[in-house]
Amino acid sequence: MNSTAPKKLLRKTTLIALGTIGLMGLGISTASAHVTVDASSTAENSYSLLSFSIPHGCDGSATTKIAISLPENINDATPTVNPNWTVSKLTEKLAQPKTLENGSKISERTSQVIYTAKVPLSAELRDALVLSLKLPEGVGSQLNFPVLQSCVKGQTNWSNLVKAGQDHDAVQDPAPSITLTAASSGEHGETAAAHTPAADQQSSPLPGWIGLGAGLLALVLSGVALFLVRKTRS
Repeated sequence: MNSTAPKKLLRKTTLIALGTIGLMGLGISTASAHVTVDASSTAENSYSLLSFSIPHGCDGSATTKIAISLPENINDATPTVNPNWTVSKLTEKLAQPKTLENGSKISERTSQVIYTAKVPLSAELRDALVLSLKLPEGVGSQLNFPVLQSCVKGQTNWSNLVKAGQDHDAVQDPAPSITLTAASSGEHGETAAAHTPAADQQSSPLPGWIGLGAGLLALVLSGVALFLVRKTRS
């Protein structure tokens, strides 16, 4: 019996296990590489909490500022306090004054909400910024929230629109977006404001389960390799 056979078998099995883990890890990093948004409600005319995930810096450089642009059919947003950031709003004049549902008129709207880091956010760390706002009408409409991420060195403009049916991960620097859905009972007016914010995509349990699965697969493959080696030697 060739004494090198068990070693070759063990080496091959180990490489398979490591390759599987590497591919799974690559899938996780690819999915989590973008600035994304998750909404507590996507129902038209409802109040929603939008959580913007900031998963990394700009090519290894720490993040200093996040400017979130609001769609033209949204008048304002209330930023949630984050102790790591200061926040301000940028407004713009409306071409024509707008009458709100309560009868009041406005001549300007909030066009951007700007978070400035008190201390630059390390590229190896992540954070989430939350806005409270009322969604407009339009079931099936896509609302885009371009985000300009400024860093100590360089910036990334997450502004490329993802078309309907297009793979979000296939678009370079895609703009975070949500699609409006039909309202169900309890999703109108102030009642929707009580919804808890949905966890952003990076907090989804899916990557955790994938990582656990990769670990278990590696353990099983290693066990098989050890069993075959012992059986060959015996």
